[in-house]
Formats: sequence, C-alpha cells, structure tokens
Amino acid sequence: MAVKLADDKREWYKTAVFYQIWVRSFADGNHDGIGDLYGVYDKLDYIKSLGATAIWFNPLYPSPNADYGYDISDYCDINPEFGDMDQFKKVLNRAHELGMKVVMDLVVNHTSDEHPWFKESRKGGDDNPYRDYYIWRDKPNNWDSLFEGDAWEYDDVRGQYYLHLFAKKQPDLNMDNPKVREEVKNILRFWLDLGVDGFREDVINFISKKEGLPNGIGFIPVIGQMHNYKDGPHIHEYLKEFREVCDEYGAVQIGEGPMTTVDSALNYLSGRTKSMDMMFSFDHMTADCLFTEYMHRPFKLIRLKKALSRWQYKLADRAWNSLYLENHDHPRVISRYGSEKFHRASGTCLATAYMFLKGTPFIYQGQEIGMTNIRLKSIDDYVDVSSKTNYNKYHLKESVASRLHRIHLSSRDSARTPMQWDSRDNAGFSDVKPWFFVNPNYKDINVAAEEERPDGILNYYRTCVKLRAKSKTLIHGSYKEYDPENPLVYMYERNLGKESYIIICSFAKENIPFMLPKGFAGHTAKLVLTNYPRKRKTGEIGILPKKGLRLSPYEAMVIKMKRK
Repeated sequence: MAVKLADDKREWYKTAVFYQIWVRSFADGNHDGIGDLYGVYDKLDYIKSLGATAIWFNPLYPSPNADYGYDISDYCDINPEFGDMDQFKKVLNRAHELGMKVVMDLVVNHTSDEHPWFKESRKGGDDNPYRDYYIWRDKPNNWDSLFEGDAWEYDDVRGQYYLHLFAKKQPDLNMDNPKVREEVKNILRFWLDLGVDGFREDVINFISKKEGLPNGIGFIPVIGQMHNYKDGPHIHEYLKEFREVCDEYGAVQIGEGPMTTVDSALNYLSGRTKSMDMMFSFDHMTADCLFTEYMHRPFKLIRLKKALSRWQYKLADRAWNSLYLENHDHPRVISRYGSEKFHRASGTCLATAYMFLKGTPFIYQGQEIGMTNIRLKSIDDYVDVSSKTNYNKYHLKESVASRLHRIHLSSRDSARTPMQWDSRDNAGFSDVKPWFFVNPNYKDINVAAEEERPDGILNYYRTCVKLRAKSKTLIHGSYKEYDPENPLVYMYERNLGKESYIIICSFAKENIPFMLPKGFAGHTAKLVLTNYPRKRKTGEIGILPKKGLRLSPYEAMVIKMKRK
C-alpha cells in the first residue's frame, strides 16, 4: 500500500508546464507510418527543451480505433501500434530522469464494444457478473449521441439496447454498479504502481446519469438531454472513491468537463466535494462557434475575453485553472482565433494571451511551431467520426463546398495531422507513408525551420515558459482585466505585492492606437517580452506614456511594473 501524501506534495502542477502528446501523430520510431512510444522516447529531449515539466499522454491503450484510442479494449496494456509495456516503462523512466512528470488519460465513461467486459455483458443472464457493467434497456429514451446518431444501439445477442453517449462502438459503463467502480480503482492502482504521476479524466462529469434516464427536452436535443447525464446525482460520491485511491499516491487528477460552468466546476475543484486538481473547461473554445465548432460564427475577441476572465475571477484563490488553446479535440488555434496571413505574429500573440494567465499552461504538440488546419478535398478523406457525422447530419441544405468549408474550420483531424519535424518527405514524421495526410505547409512550418528562427514561434514559447517559471507573480499573482469591451485588445494585469506584470495583446489585423487605462501613467516599467523585437527592445522603458501606444498587427507585450 502506498503511503498517503499531503496535498502540498502534489501541488507541483501549479508550477508545471504540460506538453500534450497524441502519440499516433507525434513521431514514428518503428517505421510503420504510425507514431509510437519509440518516437516519443527519441523526442523527450526536445520536449524538455521547451521548458515542459510534465507530459500528458492521450490514450495509449489497446483500441479498435473507432474514436482513435478513446474506445478502449484493455485498460492495463499498451496498444501494439505504439509499442509495449517495456517501451512505456522506458519512456516513463527517461521522462522522470529529465525531471518531467507523466499523466495518463483515464477514459471510464465508456469502453470499446470489443472490451471483454462488454462481450460478457452482451450475454445477459441472471448469474452473469458482467450483466450490469453497462446500461441496457428494453425501450430506449429519446437521447442523441454526441458523435453518431441515436444514443441507443440494439444488440442482437442480448436483445436489448445499450447506451452510447459517443460513438456506437463506445458503450457507456454503468457507474452505478459498485463492481464497475472497483474496476476503475484497480485501473488507477495499476498505473500508479508503475509510477505515473496522475490522470486526465475524460468527460468525467458524464459518469453519473440521472435516475430513470428521463427523456431530454429542448430545441437542440443533445443540449436539452445533457442535464440528464452531466454532473449527475452521484457524481461526487463516485469521484470521492477514486480520489481516495489517488490520495494514497499523491496523484494529480485533471478533469475534462464538457459544458461545465465555472460554478459547477468549483464543486469538483474545492470544498468537501473536491475530486480534481484542475478542470478542462470549454467556455473559451466557443468564441467562434455555438455548440460545436461545426456551428461556426465569426471569432469575437470579447467573447474569448469574457470566458477567460470569468474563470480567472471566479476561481481566483478558491481553485486552480488549466490553461489551453489547443488539444486533440479542437482545430488549430491560429486558424481559429489568429491569422494564417499573420502567422508568426498571431501565433506569438496567442501564446502571450494565455501563457501568463493564472493557472497551469498546456501546450499541444505542434502548437509551439504554429501548425494550422489542414484542408482536404473530400469528406471521405477525413477519418474523425464526429466530423463525418456533422457533415452528414447538419446544414444539409448548404452546398457541398459550404459544408466542406465547415469541416475545414472545425474538424478534430486538423489537430491530428502528423507532427511537422522538418522539410523532408512526410515532414520528418516517418520515413514511410504516414497513417494520415501531412499538412502541405510542412516545408515552411516545422521544428527544424523554427529552431533556426530566433524570433519564431518555437523560441517565443520557450521564452514565455522561462519568464513564467522565474516569477512568483506570474504563477501566484492575482488577475485583473482592463478595457473588457475593447473588441481588438486583450489587456490584463498579474499582481503580487508591489510587483505587477501588464500583458497587452492586439488581435487587430492592422496598426491601431491603444490608450493605457488610467492609473498606469507615471509608473516605472520594463518591457520584458515582445513579439515585435525589431520594433521594441526589451529593457528599461522608463515611465509609461500618457499618450498611449501604437500597436502593430497581433502585437503582444509583457511589461513589468512596480507600483508606488
């Protein structure tokens, strides 16, 4: 039995910078066109060079890949496409040697329909121990799945319908069954005994469904149904059980909470029901869409600022934020919130805007070099199940070109194209044909090219990480937003004692004037970071000007100031 560690022993996450790896597209080390743990091992020094102190792996487990790893057929092994357990241990040990923690993805709302539990559950039978591992009904309700049609699928073997909130091959586990919860705790102990440092817990706020599974109501069915399985009646009871296991090891827990409000998140992050150290929210990822990225609307900076500030203010000293702009489930952020025309400027501006908020930054593979969305010619070229469903279900009166354009803007596949390492064939990802399309811009946007650009996006991320790491103010200081109704500029302050950092980010595509808010003029300040180094020089800049600033397109700066 591991010895329980005090909470402060696992608070390493507050000073951490995470690097997220979607292994299939990261680096191919065994020459089969699929990214793997051999490739990861070879790139660990690169990850460390970014200043990363932790790695989050998307699912590494055996999977039929209906949802590329999020349909798990064995929770206690490694997908043979990625390597084996010995190679995982080698990666884990080397990461620890380099001073980096390792966090695994925990996916327990559902399994694959090829998991042994589901195969046994299909057989039914009163004496079958797996009979109630999943949610079976003779007559389904009106729920829709988030990925693939109705949320209920008829099974010929059992003669009943099973619930799947996501793809048909992802049946939902019945967490009301205490045997299922014991299985989850065994999974946690298996990986913690191997030495992993925590878990990112996928759609964890979905695991408790409302008793009786009532019909959903509302104009958009899937939204009207969510209150029946989001933040369910037993959610905190079940998560307490999992938390107790993680407490034995001092393991970090990071929840993913789709459609979770900041007030709801506080129930997971603080107080007597605390079960998570951080929570991934989606609020700030809707500045250019409604419910999903496929329901696209023009990006509005004010929407983004309101979402970011809402979480900053409400969590404040009560809980800890997770900070991200990209991951495996969202399109590339330069193509969404920035500008491919102003590629370097907008990429560095976006980095500045989120890296200095209060919380722990997550950098997704390729984000640090400014990878962008891919544009494929046909829906048949895409592999993401949700993209195909969206294309074939919504906006059907629009032209094929219009619907395909929506996919260009929204598809998760844009985040899953092979990592662009250099300008060689296949972007240096593999020496054979990759499993998926490489973005054609790889000859210009790649790690090797960025290494040669002192003012490029890659080295700018490194500078951001170093600046944050050496400042207590940028980690623990308070947050205050200025000029919240400004549609072009995001400005906020981080303050601790008499020390402040002022972060100013223009999202304009042209030169604009910007007047500093009252209270800043007359203070001695130093420019410590700029993404326009040829225009401005870091170092002492004396007294902040009363006449304001002239900002270039996507200009960003960090100013250190001592208040009188």
